[in-house]
Amino acid sequence: MARLSIVKELWAFMKVRKKFWLAPIILVFLLLGLLVVFAETSAVAPFIYTLF
Repeated sequence: MARLSIVKELWAFMKVRKKFWLAPIILVFLLLGLLVVFAETSAVAPFIYTLF
């Protein structure tokens, strides 16, 4: 529940302050974080490492 609250609060901040340019940056950080998690825990890691 706390994570959902953080997302709602972040969206409200971006909406009030007109900071929608932050959305792509946050999305990229989330995707990179997911990539790191999957690279550590899966059998696909050697294939992900070849991308970099």
